[in-house]
Order: sequence, then C-alpha cells, then structure tokens
Amino acid sequence: MVDLGWYTDDFTRINIFLRYVFIDWQKMDEQQSPSDSLELPLITRSEKFVTARQFKIPTPIKSKNVYFYKSGDPQFSGIRISINRRTFKTFDSLLDNLSEKIPLPFGVRTISTPRGNNSVTSLSDLKDGQAYICSDQRKVKPINLELANQKHKPWFISKPFNPEQLASRQIRQKAFKSLHGDLTSSTGIPKKLVIFRNGDPTFKRNLVLNRNKVQNFDVLLYHISELMNFPVQKLYSTDGKQIDSLYPVKFKLEAVVAVGREGYKLRKYVDSKFPQISNRDQLKNFKKAGKYRGKWKVTIVTSDLPSAGTTAQAHITLYGDEGNSRVIVLQGNSEEMLQPGHQDTFTIHLKNVPSGKEYHFNVNSWMDRNQDDGEISREVPVMENGKEVFPVTKYEVLVVTGDLWNGGTEANVFIVIYGKQGDTGSRQLIRSNNPLKFRKGQTDIFYVKAVHLGNLQKLVIGHDGLGAGNGWFLEKVKITDTIKESKGFIFPCHRWLDQGEDDGKIARELNVAENFTFPEKHELELKRKEIWASEKWKFKAGRILQFYCKPIEKFIRLMPDGTVDATAEKDDPNALFEVLIKRKGVQVFSSVVNPDLALAIDRNHVNGSEKAGPFCELTVHPKTNHSIILESVQIPGQIVAFNLNGRPANASSKDYSDIIKDFIVHVKDAFENDTVVLLNTSLYQSLCITSDGTCLGTGKQSQISYLRMHEVSPKIYMFASVQNPQRFIQIKNGKCDGMGTGDKYCHFKIRRNLENATISLESVESPGIYLGLLSDGHTIPFVHTGESNVMFYPRVINMKKKDLSKSVSLPNMLEKIKERPKVNRSFRNRISKLNAASENWIVVTKTGDSGTNANVSMWVYGDKGMAGPLRLLKSNNTNIFLPNQSDEFQVSMENVGHIYKIRIAHDNTSTKPHWKLDKVLMKCVNSGKILNFNADRWLSTEHDDGDVVREFPLIRESDGQPVYPVVKYQVCIHTGQLEKLDSYLPIYLCIYGERGDTGLRYLYKFDKSTKFKEGQGVFFQLEAVSLGKLQKLLLRTENDKRSQRWYCDKVVIKEESDNRLEYVFNCDRWFPYILMDIVQPEIEIKLSEIRQDQNSQEIIQADTWEVIVTTGNFHLAGTEATVIIYAYGDKGSSGPIVLGTGKQQLFKPSSTDTFQIILVDLGEIYKIRIGHDNSSNKPGWFLEEVKLKEFNTGRVICLPVNRWLDDNQDDGDVWREFPIAKPGEKHLPVLFYHIHVFTGNKPGAETNANVYINIFGEKGDSGKRKLHKSQNNQIIFQKDQMDTFTIEAVTLGMLKKIIIGHDSMKAANGWFLENVIITYQENNQEYEDIFLCNRWLDVNREDQKTERELFAKRNGEAGEPQRRIPEQRSARGSSPESRLAWGSSPEAAARMRSKSHVEAGEGKRVLEETYLGVAESWYRVDQKHGNNCWTGVWHGWSDHVCSSAQHNIYL
Repeated sequence: MVDLGWYTDDFTRINIFLRYVFIDWQKMDEQQSPSDSLELPLITRSEKFVTARQFKIPTPIKSKNVYFYKSGDPQFSGIRISINRRTFKTFDSLLDNLSEKIPLPFGVRTISTPRGNNSVTSLSDLKDGQAYICSDQRKVKPINLELANQKHKPWFISKPFNPEQLASRQIRQKAFKSLHGDLTSSTGIPKKLVIFRNGDPTFKRNLVLNRNKVQNFDVLLYHISELMNFPVQKLYSTDGKQIDSLYPVKFKLEAVVAVGREGYKLRKYVDSKFPQISNRDQLKNFKKAGKYRGKWKVTIVTSDLPSAGTTAQAHITLYGDEGNSRVIVLQGNSEEMLQPGHQDTFTIHLKNVPSGKEYHFNVNSWMDRNQDDGEISREVPVMENGKEVFPVTKYEVLVVTGDLWNGGTEANVFIVIYGKQGDTGSRQLIRSNNPLKFRKGQTDIFYVKAVHLGNLQKLVIGHDGLGAGNGWFLEKVKITDTIKESKGFIFPCHRWLDQGEDDGKIARELNVAENFTFPEKHELELKRKEIWASEKWKFKAGRILQFYCKPIEKFIRLMPDGTVDATAEKDDPNALFEVLIKRKGVQVFSSVVNPDLALAIDRNHVNGSEKAGPFCELTVHPKTNHSIILESVQIPGQIVAFNLNGRPANASSKDYSDIIKDFIVHVKDAFENDTVVLLNTSLYQSLCITSDGTCLGTGKQSQISYLRMHEVSPKIYMFASVQNPQRFIQIKNGKCDGMGTGDKYCHFKIRRNLENATISLESVESPGIYLGLLSDGHTIPFVHTGESNVMFYPRVINMKKKDLSKSVSLPNMLEKIKERPKVNRSFRNRISKLNAASENWIVVTKTGDSGTNANVSMWVYGDKGMAGPLRLLKSNNTNIFLPNQSDEFQVSMENVGHIYKIRIAHDNTSTKPHWKLDKVLMKCVNSGKILNFNADRWLSTEHDDGDVVREFPLIRESDGQPVYPVVKYQVCIHTGQLEKLDSYLPIYLCIYGERGDTGLRYLYKFDKSTKFKEGQGVFFQLEAVSLGKLQKLLLRTENDKRSQRWYCDKVVIKEESDNRLEYVFNCDRWFPYILMDIVQPEIEIKLSEIRQDQNSQEIIQADTWEVIVTTGNFHLAGTEATVIIYAYGDKGSSGPIVLGTGKQQLFKPSSTDTFQIILVDLGEIYKIRIGHDNSSNKPGWFLEEVKLKEFNTGRVICLPVNRWLDDNQDDGDVWREFPIAKPGEKHLPVLFYHIHVFTGNKPGAETNANVYINIFGEKGDSGKRKLHKSQNNQIIFQKDQMDTFTIEAVTLGMLKKIIIGHDSMKAANGWFLENVIITYQENNQEYEDIFLCNRWLDVNREDQKTERELFAKRNGEAGEPQRRIPEQRSARGSSPESRLAWGSSPEAAARMRSKSHVEAGEGKRVLEETYLGVAESWYRVDQKHGNNCWTGVWHGWSDHVCSSAQHNIYL
C-alpha cells in the first residue's frame, strides 16, 4: 500500500490530478546514494518495543527557577531561567545571558525585586520561584506582573536576531540548499519532535510542529527555549551532528538535543527507533547488522487535464506487513516536475525490503482542497492481476463536541486512525455536514477514504492550536465503515484539548471501546453520575421538596387519607415533602402536613403509608435531563408512576407511552439572605466573576465560582463573588459584568423554570432583560425566549434546614391543616426463598409493659456459626409487639449447631421505638426442642443503659443458669498526639472472640456525638455474652470525608468483672484511612497483647518488629503511593499493614523510614511481600533495601532489593516478595510463574479492563497482581487470544486455586475467560496447572460477577481444556531480568558457584557458601570469636553488612 500527499504553504499551488504510480526495485550499488534521494529505515514491529537500559543514574543538581521581567514594559512576557552551579558560575555571567534575552539599550545592569526596593548583587540572593525586574539603569520602573504573565503564543513573538549570527546561519543554509534543494516549505501535517536536554537523557519534552509555528530556525530555537526553560543556542541530532536549518528537523529527525552555550555531550539519548542525521553512520551500522538495502524507482504520472499539476512538495509513505517507511519526500530539480501530462521518476532507498518486484498503483483522483472531497492525501492499494489486494473503504467519522460553553474550536483538527492493518496517516477534517465545524454540543460528520484497516484499535486526534477559540472539549468519536456497514467503533474522550485546561494537551490518543453496546451504556451511567453530583444537594436530610410532572404541569401530593395523585398546584401544602435519610442511598419522603405519612410503593402503585414502613424506603435515580425516578428499595423494579390524568399507574403496564415516571425536583425556599450558591451553566461549568471583573459562564465548579446572595427585598437579590466580596454581577449600559458595586443595576429577580428546575436572573432596572451567555461563555443581556443560555442550574452550598413554622411562603400553614384520621394499611412482605438445608424454628417473644413499632431483627449463634439478621415481621397477631402480648414468628435459618446465645435489636424508628422485652423462646419445628432465653431488659435509648441491642445467653434446663455469663466490656479508644482538628464521628465497633462476636455496635456517650480530641482516651461500655479470649476487633465509621479524620493510637478492652486483664489492640494510623486513593471507612485490628494491669508485666506478648525501608538515592526514586507490607509465617499471615504514603513525607529519595509493626500468632516468618497501591500521580518507587528487626531476640534480617516497583520500569510489577530463612536453614526459592490466559471466542469476549490474579498454594498466596505486560501481544485480552504473563514470587508449593477478576472500570469491560494455565519450574522439574473457567466476568451477564475462584487441575486430569499452550513458548528464567532476581534457576546457581572464592580477611575461616540469587551476589558466612559476619560481593565491589553479635543476619 502507498500513501501519497502534498506539503503545502500559502504560496504554493497544490491542485493536482494524479493518474498512476509505478514503483520498481533495483539492486543497491556499492556507491553512495545520489544526493537528491533520501534514505529512511523501514520500521518493524519488533523495534517499537526496544527500550534503553539506563546503567548509570545521574546525580540530581539543585536548581532555582527564577523569573525575569523588563523594567517598565508590561508587554514583555518575562523569561524563566534555571540557575544552578552548572549553568551560571558567576553573577556577571547571568547578567550577560539576560542582556541577550531582554532587549534593553545598554543591556541588563541592575536586577531588583518587583517593587524596586532591594537590589540583587549575587546568585545566592535569588530565590526559587520569585520574580525580579531587569533594568539598564540604577532606577527600576515597576510593572504589573499579573498583566505581564499573560503570555502570547510563542510563535507570535518576534525575537531580536543578532545580524552576525543570522548572516552566518544563512551562509550555512545556502550551502545546504545547494546540496538538497530548497525545501523550507513546511507541511500541513503536524509532527511530534522529541527534545532532550544536553547531557541528561531522562529530561525530555515533546513539541508539535506545523507550518504556522515554525517560520524560521531562530523562531524554532526561541520556542524550544521556552519549552526547555533555558536558553537554547544550538541543536544537535542524537548522534552528535549539529543542525543549522529547518530541513532535518521537519523532514527527517524525530529527536534532537537542545544545547546552550556549552558543548555537545554524548549520551545514549534514544533507541534505534529514532532516525539519525548521519547517513554514513546508518550505512555503517546497517552493513554490520547484515540487513538488506534496496534502491527503488518511483514513477508518478500526472494527468493531462488543465491545472492538473502542482508546485507543492510531494511525499510518499510505503506500508508493508512489517511496518511503514515513514514519510519520504520526493525531490527533483526539474521545473516541469509534477506538471500536467508529465511522467516523473524519483529514487528512494528502503531497508529491510528484500524484493525484486514491481508494484503498480492506480490513483485517478484529485488531490486538491477545492476538488472532489477536498483531500490532498490518498491511500492506494497494490494492484495484482488487475485487482486491488486490499479494498479501499470510506470511513464515516462522527466527531461529537461537548455541550460546554466555549467547548467548540476554530482550530484545524487532524486525525490518524489505526487498525490491525496499518493507519491512515494524518488527515485534516475539513468538510463537515455542518456549515460551521466543531461548535458547542454539535456532531460533525466527515468522510475519510483509506485502504481497509481491519478492526480499528485506536486513533490520535488533535488540533494545531490556531484560531480565536482554539480550545476544544471533545466528547467522543465514532467511526463507521460505510462499505462493509459495520456497527461502528466508538472512541470515548470526554476531555479538553486545550493548552489552558486539563493537562494542557491539544492531542489525545483514544482507544476503541470494542463492545458495541456497552460504551453507550457506560457513557450514560457516567453522565448520570455527573448529574447526580450537581443534584444530590437537594436530597439531604431536612430538605423540603416538590415533585413536578412536566407533561401535565402538576405536582405530586399526598393527601391525609393516604391517597397520592399528581394534580396539585404549586402552592398546595400537601405537595411538600421532607427528606429523611434511612441509610446511604435510601430516602424517605414524608409529608410536611402529615409527618407520619410518606410516599410508598406497594403492588406497583404509589400510595401513602406510615414512614417507618419498609415500603416507604425509596432510592433516587437521576436522568440526563435533570429529572429523577423514584424506585422502591424493598421491591426493586417498582417505581413511582402516574398516568396523564395524574392518577397512580403501573409502570410495567403495556401502555407505556401514557406513563409519567420522570419528575423534576424543586427545593422549597432554597434562596434566602446570605446563601452561597453555584449557578451551574453545564455539567462542569458555573457562572463566575474573575479577578478582573469579567462575568463568565465557564468557571470551574469550585470555590472560585461561589456566589453569595444578598436579599434586597422579597424575591429581589444581588449576587456577589465570595472570593471578591466587593464585586457584584450587574447589567448596565447594555453590558453584563462583575464590576457592580451593589447599586440598582445589581438587583435581580429570580424566575423559576419549572420544566427543568433552573432559574433565570431578570434585571430589576431593565424588566424583560435577563442575564445570558454567548457561545464562548461570555455574559450579555438577553431577552428570555426559552433558550437554555439564560437558564442556570442552582446548587446551594450552605443551605440550612428550613423551619416551616417561620416560613414566609407558608404562613401559619400548620395551623390551617386539620388533624388527619389515622389510616391502617396492610402491606405484603417480601419472603426470600428458603435454602434447602435450612431449619424451621418458631420464635416466641413476650413483650412487657411497653411495646414498639420499630423494625426488630434477630441473630442466632451456635457452635457451627451464626445466622442473621432475621427480620421478625409476620406474626400470629395483626399488630406485633404490643404491651403484654406474646408474638409467634416462623423463621428459617441454616443449621448453626448447638445454640448458645441470641442477639435482638431494633432500628429505633417510628414514633414508639421503646420496647420492654420480657422473654424469648425458640422451638425447633422438626425436633420439637425448646430453648429458653430470659430477657427482662429494655431496648430503648431512654431506659436502662440506653442500648437498643441486647444479647441473651441460653438458659440450661438442668440448673436454670446461663451457659455463658453476660459481661460488660469497657472500651477505651486512645487518640494520637498529633496536631489535628477535633472530630465528631459516628463510630461503630465489633469485638471478635473465641465465642463469636458482639455485632456492630454504635458507640455513643450521653446521647451525643462522640468528639475525638488529640491525645486523649474516650471510654465506652458495651454489654454482650462473654466472648472468651478476645482475638480482633472491627472499627467502622459512616464518615467518608478525607478532611474529617482522627488518629487512632490503640484500643484497650477489659471486662468490668475482671479488671486484671487488658486486651490491647494497637492501631497507630489515621482513621478512616486512604487506600488506592479511596477512603476506607472500616479497619480490622488484630490483638497485639494481653496485660494484667498497668503496673504488672505483660503475660502474653505479640511479636514486635521494626521495618526499615531505604529508598534509592536519585531524584525520581521516591513514591507518593501508599506502601503496604504482608508477612507470612508457618502459623498464618498478617493482613495488609499500611506503612504510610508518600504524601506524608515518607519514601522520599535517599531517605530511610522506620516503622513498627505487630505480628500476632504468625509463627516463624518465611517470607514478606512489600509493594504499593499504584495511586497518586507519581507512584513509581525504587526500593533499595528492607531491614527487619525483631525486638524480642535482636535478630536483624537484611534484604537488598535495588529494584523498581513501577508499572513502567523493570518488569512492570509493583510488588516484591522476599524469602526469609530460619536460623541455620536455607530460604525458600523464588520462582517465575508463567500465566497463560485464554480469552474465549464468543462475541464481545475481549476486555480492556484492568485484570488481576492471586495464586494460592500450599505455602500461601502471591497477592493480587495486575496482569498488564503480556510477553506475546501488544493488545491484551482480545477475542480468541492467549496472553502470557510472568509473576515473580516465593514458591507457593503445590498450587491449589487462583482468584482472577477485573475492576470493570473502563468501557468494554465484559470478559469471557476460557481457562488459565500456569507453568513453572522447581527443583529441576516442570509443572503445569490448569484452571478451567468458561464463564463471563461481566456485570451485565450471567451472575454479574467480575471475579472467579478457579481450582487447579493437574495436567492429564479430566476436564482438560481443548486449547493448550503453543509449543514455542519462551524459556523460563532465561532473560537477563530473571537472572537479576531472587531465586534464579539452578543452572544460574551452578554458574555462580564456579566463580572463584573471595577472601574474607586474614584469620577468618570460610564455613559455608550460600548462593542467594540477588543481582548475582555471593554471600559468605564467616566466623571468628563466635560472631557471625556476612560479606557480599556485587559485580566487583564488596560490602561488610553486619559484624556484631546483636545484629546477626539470617537470609
């Protein structure tokens, strides 16, 4: 296939009609290629994955970034210079450099602070990040730095040139042109250029080049200087050739080295994938490699039609089955080249193309902006036997611009589409179906002709950054093959392509969402979540709401007799509902007039019921049009619905078109004096007042857009900026801005738009004139015509709970409403299906003098487990739990063995929650056995000890005594001595012991919220049946805010009856804690120690260890992620122990951090695993060493690591495992487990979600590992594909099972997994384990699970999969990386043992040699005077690790 195109500029005629292209291969002569030809390598797929190994880590140099401005010139945008000991050695050298960059008549002679008060006389006086003024005189004229910081685009800045330098450069350019021709005309195709800092290959920047950005070589140097933040004087190719013109940069090189005044420093900047400037060096290396070199003739026949020729620069790109040739410029000296009726021949050189064939391409198309389809680039397939080997297809490209103000663009947009059979090259999207392209909320359709690409994989889309409004918010791109009538490939974006928004990028690489049905659903769910984020403020507890039915223009109301309809007017008091929060995501909407009634759904119809009932629990589902759906929690699928007459309707009826189920929510009396609001203009934008007084509709939904409402008179308000309180929104003299001072021009009347819950602001001074928005987001006075540009979605920030008795809009409403008659309504209860192995019991409760209307639940504990919660709903009595009444309930539960206690609780709801329980009996229906539980306790917050949860032990028939006593546990929560604001948090606690648990109990004190202060202990009391020896506890909170946390030092629990024993649970962390950037609301803490009392010695002590972690000593070695450690012993393993996060000033480069951890009942430790959660912006971590010290024995374990824990470094793993040997024994080997994952061949079987696996064996597990670096495929988990991954872990013994799943966080995340095969080698024997699946891991299929537990089948067992691992698989443990890891193969160990012994020192006797496979290290155990000493030799250097008796090292 060939791709032809023309480079154009403003002075070139570009129209051409091309008829024919002929390419002929010739044998390469030994002579050098002609000067008018270009030689470019053919890129192969294998070259794309070559990475450079960095052997030497540079030492970072501390620099100060200082900003300099011109005295008295606010138009000078300033320059930033990096100052360190290498760039400037003296203050005079800095003045000379500034004189070249800042145009002053006598150069820079004075540097002072911005106000001119203090002069700078030395480099040490300059401070990092500060701004200074430069002048050629003693006195400095101050400037407005805020105005000077508004920089112009670099390509619009003209740099003053040195005439002598310009003349010298022109001479060199003229000499170059005589050799290569005048090729300074630029292409219209953007090109990415990689720029390296001289001497530092790790510092690089990307620059997108196009014809408007680079006018000449000096402007290019200036722009690169701005990008690199230092004055760039020269450019070099990566192989050391100086560049003096634009030609190599624009047409040949993809990477350059930016050099200042110093000389070029030779480094290994790039891989072989970047072309070099030296053809001679390329030929030399090419011959050494033994590759083919071919000289080709390209013949182009131009049509004889009038005006069919062109004077533009032509280029060609060849595509083969191993890659493409990149762009090759077709050069010639003839003035008749590419003219009508001419046949032109060009010579090009290609590599890696051993062929003697001739290829023919029929074109017969215009390449003209004004002809045909306007394309100036064509793709043509090879002709064989008169037929095209690949079809040419017409792709329909739908580009959806986001519905955001200023979201459109006037820039030139380019796209590159990639498929399995190549790419289209860069194409400009020119001809749209709309007269104006890329407007706000608009869908543009373009057509791109190209040789068929097969299944599309990704695309790159961007713009050139030109035009008045060049920022662009791209929603998505959809591409359809119009010839093959495919369903379309969707590429979601949902981001800005704007230098001033998001990450500043103007080009994006978008991956295809390959499941054709799921992307739309995923996009819809994403939009609903975003709408809910802006609407959820309406559904907080205490809000007074109205539900508006748009089709019939009426409101929902709840009448006193319990009937519900949708026929109310706006001022009907029965249409007001108060929000009650039952639990997260569950609301109850009670009537304001009749507080005991609430909206309920029963038998698919809405009605009124007592608000304590289960059918009143509703959940809110937002829709994309800002309406909501109310669904029953008790019976999912049943929703609130009405017909067109406003009567309750069944939403599941066949006549679906007449059903109203979407409602607009209005908040009653939301606006009052001093209310802070956001007036949202879109899902992501708000109305804001900028610092210069401009009023825009493109502000971010944050504090900078907060507006404070000032009530002037009823329903008349002013809106002032919270950040700038003296600035008000005003409409004055036909303009709208934020420069108001609070006069009459700032007065607005709020008009509510019932159909979409928006508001409009009408000027009081100019009636009929409203605040409106232009397409670019600027405000302007408008006449309200129903357009959305005058409507704003309010979001109240500081609204308080409304007191209806003082409401202005509802005067004396409560007095006018008559007392409603009581209505008794019965509802059906949902009965879950019973398990076939369950037991039926009759539970009899006897109520005392006080009954309850609350919801009662029950838990049953036996020696085989626990059953519950069991809801006590259906009784032999109509009304249950009445005073002095016995109620019988039938419950079904699994067999829990011999029952020894029960727990009964209620939810403390309804108007009569207080309950006096006298007795509980349980009778087994099958055996007739009766169990007796004496109660005689209150379940009430106002009686007894105020608890609504009670535990009762079984009463023995023999002596009438309880089997276990009821005890009171005294709980003391100790907070840390850290500076932190005091926190009010609802805390729940569950204690676990030998005999079950206490259940999750709310810790309250004197019916008030618990306030946790720093450095104090808070005491609670909890009553339960004795648990025996305590084992662990669970802390939980309902708080999910990062800002409201407290530091938990430890929790101490003891029985009130036995004060001698204290159970200590050390926590030592923030709570709730943050893991993987998510707030974790609960934490499990294991028992640390058991003490007699504060004055006695400890009688049981858990193992206390000190963990010392050393981070690498270069500037990129640190991490901001959360670091976690696991420990494994022969008696068990510890859970995840969070050491800390880099955001807490831990794990910084060259730092050593020390932590204390408690390991309980693990036995002898045989391995640890350390890693991080890969969160934050800088998760990568270079771990140098880990040391473990046991306090009891003084034992020290040194574990040298020197490995990356990074997705993009080393083997891409963020976890490392290390074996730990018992004293005098060998450690376990570290193996490489090769995981072969087979994706099924069903439609939609592939996934692009993040897949993880955890392998379990006889010796523990590998931990959850991410599978993302396949050894055989670039795109993983595709349909009917096998992917191979490798995991490094301490031996697990015989494998038992795996847990594999994905996070379902991306589009097209459904996955059909066929099977998994794991192979590994241990003790010179190969093993292969098979894990069959053949199931979906999809939230929308089968059982909706995204995680599977698969059990191992050894090779040869029944059920072996049909597909097996291919014969040609990579050898295990043979890579260089594998030899640098723990536990290399036995062959590697043998090779290492063959090395010569290392003399450890005079007088020492070598006792033992132990190979430890750590970076090919040798360790020896020497003994002298009874002291053990380890000596390590690492690639020629030796280090004495430890030599004291108290710090013996066992590895």
